[in-house]
Amino acid sequence: MTNSHEQVPSRQRTRFPGISSRAYEHPADRSALVALRKLSGFDTVFKALSALLPERSLRLLFLSDSVRVSDAQFAHLNDMLRDACYILDLEKVPAMYVTQDPRPNAMCIGLDEPIIVLTTGLVELLDEEEMRAVVGHEVGHALSGHSVYRTVLLFLTGLALKVAWIPLGNVAIMAIVTALREWFRKSELSADRAGLLVGQDLQASMRGLMKIAGGNHLHEMNVDAFLQQAEEYESAGDLRDSVLKILNVLPRSHPFTTVRAAELKKWAESRDYQRIMDGHYPRRTEDKDTSVTDSFRESASHYADTVRTSKDPLMKLVGDIAGGAGDLGGKLRDKFMGNGSAAGGTAGGSNGTGPAAGGSAQGEG
Repeated sequence: MTNSHEQVPSRQRTRFPGISSRAYEHPADRSALVALRKLSGFDTVFKALSALLPERSLRLLFLSDSVRVSDAQFAHLNDMLRDACYILDLEKVPAMYVTQDPRPNAMCIGLDEPIIVLTTGLVELLDEEEMRAVVGHEVGHALSGHSVYRTVLLFLTGLALKVAWIPLGNVAIMAIVTALREWFRKSELSADRAGLLVGQDLQASMRGLMKIAGGNHLHEMNVDAFLQQAEEYESAGDLRDSVLKILNVLPRSHPFTTVRAAELKKWAESRDYQRIMDGHYPRRTEDKDTSVTDSFRESASHYADTVRTSKDPLMKLVGDIAGGAGDLGGKLRDKFMGNGSAAGGTAGGSNGTGPAAGGSAQGEG
C-alpha cells in the first residue's frame, strides 16, 4: 500500500491542509466519547484489551482472505482512497480491503494503524460519487482515531456472547458495549460529514444513504420524500413511541439512515460547513491547545438546542421540565395516554418503529 500521495488523481475539489477532525466532529460525538471514558472501569478494561486484542491476527485475516486495494486490484477504489487522504491531509494512506459479503457495509478498524474494509455488497451497490463519499467517511474515522474504539467494540460484542452464561459477568461487559454503541452511533454523524468534505457532493451522499436503506432502486426513490420520513419519524406519536424509538436504536451500531441523511443535509446548509469550504477551520497544530471546557460547553449547547427544537414528544417534555412548566404530572400522564392536545405531534400517523436489529441496512461504519 502506498504511504504517500503520489499519483493523486486530479479533482476539482477543495483541499483542507492540516485540518483537525474537530472541524467536522459532531458535538454529540465528542460528548459521548467523554461520557464513555468516565464510565466506571472503562479505562482499566480498555488498557487491558489494547494489549490483548489480536490486531496482528486481524491484519493477517484480511490479507489472506480478502482483496487488498492497490494500483493492481480495485484501482478505482485506490484512486478514491488516495484522493480522500489528500483532501483531508491524512499523510499515511490506510490499507483498504474488499471482502466478500452481500450486505452493504464498511468499517475502519485497528489499534496501531487503521484498516478500511469494504464489502462487495457496498461496492456493487454504489456509483463512483456515492462510493467516494463512503471512502471519505472511513478516512474521517481514521483521522478522528475512531478505529481504536470500534475495534474494542467488535471484540467486546463477541466476548459478551461468549460469557453470557456467567452470572453478572456479562453485566459489566454489556454496560461498556452499550456505552460504546452510543458513542459509535454519534461518531457516524461525524464521519458522514467527513464523507461530504471529501466528495463535496451532497446529492451523492444522499443517494448513497437512500441506497443503503432501499437498495439499488433510485428510479423508485426521491430525496425529498426520504428526508420527509426523518421528519415524520422524529415527530410521530406520543411518549410511548419515543420510548420505542430508544429501544429500537439501542442494539444498533449506526443511527437510522433517514436520520443520518437529515443530519447531514442540515450540516451542509450550515454556516460551519461553508466556513470550512472557505478555508476557515481548526488545524491539527492547534489540537493541543484546545480547551476541554469549551468542548463541553459546545456539546451542552448542542443538546440544549436539540431539546428546544426537537419535535419528539419526549424531548418536548424534557424542555417543559427544564422550563419549569406547571402540572408536569398531568402532562406526563396525558402524553403517555395520548390524550387531548397534550399528545405529541402525529405527523404521518406512524409510531416510527421497525426491526431493532442492525443488519445490513446499517450501512457503512
